Amino acid sequence: MNAPTEEHHQPVWARSQKRSRGGGGGSLFGKLILFALVMAVFFFFVAPAVAFFGIRSAAETSDAAGLARLIDYPAVRQSLRPQLDGNPAASAPAPTFMEDPIGAVRRQFEQATAVSAPDVDTYLTPAALAALTRGEGRYASQRVEGGLPSPDNTNTGGPFPRPVYWSVNRARMSVADEGGSETIFTFERKGAFQWQLVHIGLPDGAAPAGAPMVGQSGRKAG
Repeated sequence: MNAPTEEHHQPVWARSQKRSRGGGGGSLFGKLILFALVMAVFFFFVAPAVAFFGIRSAAETSDAAGLARLIDYPAVRQSLRPQLDGNPAASAPAPTFMEDPIGAVRRQFEQATAVSAPDVDTYLTPAALAALTRGEGRYASQRVEGGLPSPDNTNTGGPFPRPVYWSVNRARMSVADEGGSETIFTFERKGAFQWQLVHIGLPDGAAPAGAPMVGQSGRKAG
């Protein structure tokens, strides 16, 4: 017969406590794995919002390298051009003289007298991007570098974006001005946790030719 061990002489509660301490390592490891998975999922879904606030912060501090990491400039330029043109027919191929001589002459006349569309790059300066993230919409193009808030008085708070669409690879957030006009920012996933701005949807209307400047508070002056 086997000799009784020391454990047999211990109370039941003591033996149970000892066993629970012995299995605690595996339980703690499992909790750590679960916590890591939850945090990974959390950061996966909040990454577009982080990118939005990153653009606002980089724009207000004129961090060109930071903006280049967060913005797909060719895609954003392409998204802005038709919104600033105001004439969808202008992007259609011009008719030839053989096919439509009258239409070809009319197109030449329209192109000669048409007002040039605003430059999309006026919306892509750090000052304009900061204004866009604060909901200034088409007035953001009137922002100049000198109109940025000083580093000691940067309006990093600004309005919070409202999520309007969320999926695994694409997310859209909206920022509204005081009148309710919305600017839509579309982000596209470029990696596990990396998102880039690929589209800016401006509010309806024409680009202002002489909009009032915006003060440090982010509101239109006057």
